[in-house]
Amino acid sequence: MTSILARSLHAAAILTLLAAPAVHAQAQAPVPVEAFFSNPLLQNATLSPSGRYLAAISGAPGRRDALVVVDLQDQKPRVVASYKDVDILEFQWVNDDRLLFNVSDKQVGEGGRFLASGLYAVNRDGSAMRQLADRRSPVETNESGSRINRRILPWNTEMLSQHGAQDSNWVYVTAPEWNQLGELRTVGLLHLDTVTGQTRPVKRPGDVDTWLLDNAGEPRMATRNEGGKTTIHYRDPASEEWRTVAQFNTYGGSRGAFTPVGFGPDGTLFVLAQAGRDTASLHTFDLAAGKLDPQPLVATRGYDFTGGLVSRRGKVLGVLFETDAYANIWFDKEMQAVQGAVDKQLPGTVNTITAPSRADAQWVLVRSYSDTRPDYYRVYNPKTGALIPIGASRAGIDPARAARQEPVRYKARDGREIPALLTIPAGGARKNLPLVMLVHGGPYVRGNHWGWNGETQFLASRGYAVLEPDYRGSIGYGQAHYRAGWKQWGLAMQDDIADGARWAIAQGYADPKRICIAGGSYGGYAALMGLVKDPDLYKCAVNYLGVTDINLLYDGHWSFKSDLQDDWRIHGMPLLVGDQVKDAAQLKATSPIEQAARITQPVLMAYGASDRRVPLYHGNKFRDAVASHNKGVEWVVYPEEGHGWSQLSTRVDFWGRVEKFLDKHIGAAR
Repeated sequence: MTSILARSLHAAAILTLLAAPAVHAQAQAPVPVEAFFSNPLLQNATLSPSGRYLAAISGAPGRRDALVVVDLQDQKPRVVASYKDVDILEFQWVNDDRLLFNVSDKQVGEGGRFLASGLYAVNRDGSAMRQLADRRSPVETNESGSRINRRILPWNTEMLSQHGAQDSNWVYVTAPEWNQLGELRTVGLLHLDTVTGQTRPVKRPGDVDTWLLDNAGEPRMATRNEGGKTTIHYRDPASEEWRTVAQFNTYGGSRGAFTPVGFGPDGTLFVLAQAGRDTASLHTFDLAAGKLDPQPLVATRGYDFTGGLVSRRGKVLGVLFETDAYANIWFDKEMQAVQGAVDKQLPGTVNTITAPSRADAQWVLVRSYSDTRPDYYRVYNPKTGALIPIGASRAGIDPARAARQEPVRYKARDGREIPALLTIPAGGARKNLPLVMLVHGGPYVRGNHWGWNGETQFLASRGYAVLEPDYRGSIGYGQAHYRAGWKQWGLAMQDDIADGARWAIAQGYADPKRICIAGGSYGGYAALMGLVKDPDLYKCAVNYLGVTDINLLYDGHWSFKSDLQDDWRIHGMPLLVGDQVKDAAQLKATSPIEQAARITQPVLMAYGASDRRVPLYHGNKFRDAVASHNKGVEWVVYPEEGHGWSQLSTRVDFWGRVEKFLDKHIGAAR
C-alpha cells in the first residue's frame, strides 16, 4: 500500500519515496554513504487534538523541509508552510485548526547561522499565516489596513516543547534571557495568542531554567539550577502563588531528590526518583505533604526509568519508557488492547503509540522501528482495526541488507558489568572481523539506544563489527554505575572500553590485529587516550570534536569561550571530572596533549571551527603536539560546523574520510 506522504504534492518527494525499492536491483553494490546520513524524509508526525488531522515535516533531496497536514478522512496531504531559503524546524498543534512553527537554514552549519528561528502560526489549510517572533531583534510593523502598531516578539521567543490546552488560539512560549557572557540567566514564560499576537507574562517564582505544564496545559512547576542546588517550585492552582516544594544537590544528589515528569488530571505529580534504590523508578509525589510515595509506580529492572507519560486531556493512559528498546506500559485497558492489536499486525517491529488529547479521537499514531528498519509512521483506528501507512523517515534502506544490533553485557576487569550494543555485518562471517570501538560522548549520558543507527549501520555495511559500550559514568543503569565514573576520565572509564575490545576478541568476533577506537566529544577524548593507555590493542583512532585536555574545558581559550555553563564548571566538573587544583597530577596524566609523545598510531581528527563546546583550540593544540613525531595524522576542519555535523555535505565528507581511513589501517584487505 502506498503511504499517504508518498502522494505528496511535491514531485521530488514522490520520486524519493518511490525510489527506495531500487536498492534491490544493485544487491552487491555498497549502499551509498548518503543513504545513512541524509536528512529524514519525514519527521515528527503528530496528530491534532481531535485526531482527525496529522502534521509532519516532509523533506526530499533538492527542496527545503516543509510543513504538511493530512486530513485522515480523505487522506490528502497539503503543504501549509514552505520556503525557498529556510526549512521548517519544529512545530506543534495550537488547536485542531492552527499550528505553531519555527524555521532554520539546515543547509548551513552553526557558524553560518546569524538569525534566530523565529516563530510563526498558520491554519491547517495554509491560511492566516502570521509571524509572531522576529529572527533578528524587536521591530514594529503596521498591520495592513490598520492604524494599530503591533510589536513582533523578540528573537529570543521560543516554542515550549509541551503543548498547552489546545482548545483556543493561545499557547505558552518561553523567553530565555542571557547575561553579557552569553550564559543563560533565566527563562520567562509568556501566554501568546497566535492570531492576534497578544501576550501575557506568567509570574515567575524567581529565576527559572525549565517549566512544566499540568494535564490541563497550564504552568504548574518551575525548576532552577544554581549554585550547585536544584530548587523546584510549585504553583498552587487555588491561589496561583508559587511555593518551594524541594531543594537538593544538583550534581551530587541527596536524599529525597527527584525529577518532575508530569501531572495527572487530579494534580498528581509523577516524578523520577531512586527512593533508596540503585535504579530510579517512576513514583508519585504528594505535593500537600511534600513527600514521595516510596512504592514505585513503574520500575524497570536493571535500568533507570527513562521516559514520560502518555496522556490525553483528563487521563494518564500509560508511559513510554526505554530499557533495551522503547516500549509502552498502559494503565488504560483500552489502550492495552490497542497495543496488542497493533503488535499483531506489525510483528517485526517495536511499535510505540501516542494518543491525541481528546478522548473521542478516532485515530492513534504508531511509530514502528527496529534495528534494521528506520522509523515508519502509521495511524490506527481502534474501532475499525484500520492501519494506514503515513510514510517512512528514510528511503534507500533495505532491511535485508542491514546489520542486526545485539544488546550485550560484559565484565570489566574489576567485575563491573558493562552494557553495550554489538553490531555484526549482515550476510557474512561473524568471526575474526575488523572491529570499531565506537565511544559515545557526554560522557554522563546514556549512549546506546537499540534501533536503526546511521553510523553503526554504515560501518557494518563496510564490513566492520561495531561495539558501543555504556562505560561506567553512563546514566540509565543505576547510581552505582553512574558514580563509578566520577573522576575516571582516562582511568577506569577508559579501561571499560579496552575491556570491551578484549571481550570481543575472546568471543571470537574481533581480529586482535584490526581494532580501531573512534568517537566524538568525550568519545574523541577516549579515542586518543586509548592510544596512550593501550597502544598494543588499538591500531588507529578517529577523534571528531574531541576534548584534548580537561583543563582546557575549564579555561578554554581567549579567542573562543566554551558554551559550558558556569554552574557546571564551578560545581559539577570538580566533582564529576576533576578539580584543577586537588587533582592536578591526575588531569596531567590523563591529558592527550600532555601524553602526546606516546601516540604513534595513525589518527584521523576532525573539528568544527564554530564549536563552542570543544573549541577548535583543542584540536589545534593536540595536532601541534603530535605532528613532530607522528606522520600518520589526518586533519580536517569544517569552517561552519559547531559541536556536531549539521550539514549533509559535512556528514558525507567526514564518513567518507572515515571509510578510507579504516580501510587503510584495519580494512579487510590488510
